[in-house]
Amino acid sequence: MQDATGRQYKKMTETPVGTLVLELGIPTTVSMLITNIYNMADTFFVSKISVSASGATGIVFALMAVFQAFGFMFGHGAGSNISRLLGAKKTEDAKIFTSTSVILALAVGTLTGALGLLFPEPLLRALGSTDTILKDARIYGSFILLSGPAMTVGCVLNNILRYEGEAAFAMAGLCTGGILNMFLDPALIFGLDMGIAGAGLSTAISQYISTAILLAPFLRRKTVTEIHYRYFTKEMADIRNILFTGLPSLARQGLNSASTAVMNLQAAAFGDAAVAAMSIAGRCGNLLFSFALGIAQGFQPVCAFNYGAGKKERVKKATWFTALLGMGIMGLFCVICDVAAPGIVALFRDEADVLASGVGAFRWMCRTLFVLPVSAVGSMLFQSIGKKGRALWIALLQSGLISIPLLLILPKQFGIAGIWAAQPLAYLAAGATALPVMYDFFRKQMRTEKEKT
Repeated sequence: MQDATGRQYKKMTETPVGTLVLELGIPTTVSMLITNIYNMADTFFVSKISVSASGATGIVFALMAVFQAFGFMFGHGAGSNISRLLGAKKTEDAKIFTSTSVILALAVGTLTGALGLLFPEPLLRALGSTDTILKDARIYGSFILLSGPAMTVGCVLNNILRYEGEAAFAMAGLCTGGILNMFLDPALIFGLDMGIAGAGLSTAISQYISTAILLAPFLRRKTVTEIHYRYFTKEMADIRNILFTGLPSLARQGLNSASTAVMNLQAAAFGDAAVAAMSIAGRCGNLLFSFALGIAQGFQPVCAFNYGAGKKERVKKATWFTALLGMGIMGLFCVICDVAAPGIVALFRDEADVLASGVGAFRWMCRTLFVLPVSAVGSMLFQSIGKKGRALWIALLQSGLISIPLLLILPKQFGIAGIWAAQPLAYLAAGATALPVMYDFFRKQMRTEKEKT
């Protein structure tokens, strides 16, 4: 174990940062692509049932984001500390954060799922369900609520593996679940004639299998840290550290869920076709962004580990490399998808009203998503090095602090186009805010380093 720890330390602190970010980011990108493709597969297969079923996927997507919000909070909150502790060669302390975060995630995921099963209708209506969508959303959502514990714990395990620098293990778990879901969807929805219940069951089975695979490296002692109840912390300071460090992730995912719910509620005024169109555009946008976000998530362990090891110059180089690479990748794909938007949306539904709204929303995303890597990298930078306030501020701007008010205001002036524009405008504002904050941080950091020497 000591040899493995030493090799990992050398890899994380001596490999050229660009090479290391790509080495850790490419498996994460593949994982995100597979995850988003299976989310789109869900949308694709369910959309063949009916327009209301297609709209239900948007409601359920917001429900899944609730579990992911808790999972990312515990995962990033623990992972940031784990990576910095490993960089400082404090392995035993890192084990405390691994075990505590997994146990907390299991408890919260189980409680949230149970409450949702007890009160499904108020929850689904709060997430934007209309009367006509509610039946399908309730069937589909019940399976998501049952898979809540696996979904939450899986997010934590995935992030801890990444922060340890073991992105390949994380990729194996996520990709297996995603590919399985893509095969199960048509088999259950159409082969067994289960309809939308088949999509829900497919997701639940895939989530539990994916989480089991993510857990396997810890059980087989292939990781530096481990999961055991004896490492569950008795110090509230450690739990507060996890919660506050992970708060930007909770805010980001939670506000994404809230923003999606508000968007669904606003779109409902224009009919089920508008809700379905926004769901389709959202899934397409998430797939597009996964190319850059995967690389950015590969940056997180590089940043946290080297900050913990005192190698601040490597943190700076990794930050700008990741931001510029992300913008380049997004710029290329955004141009391609803007041109191809009608054909992409038509793969899901070809009704004129769904197509018009879906293309409009997707094109707004294509014309602004290229700046999203800046705010994403900024939030990840500050979260990874323990600067919680700045990480939270950028996350809030990116995820809902701007988009939710815009969703409430713009449709009154511009109709459905106001809904299309709200989140993309928030991306622009978040990027414009994050860039000078990042620049100022590194300027002060380098000045401090010079003063020490």
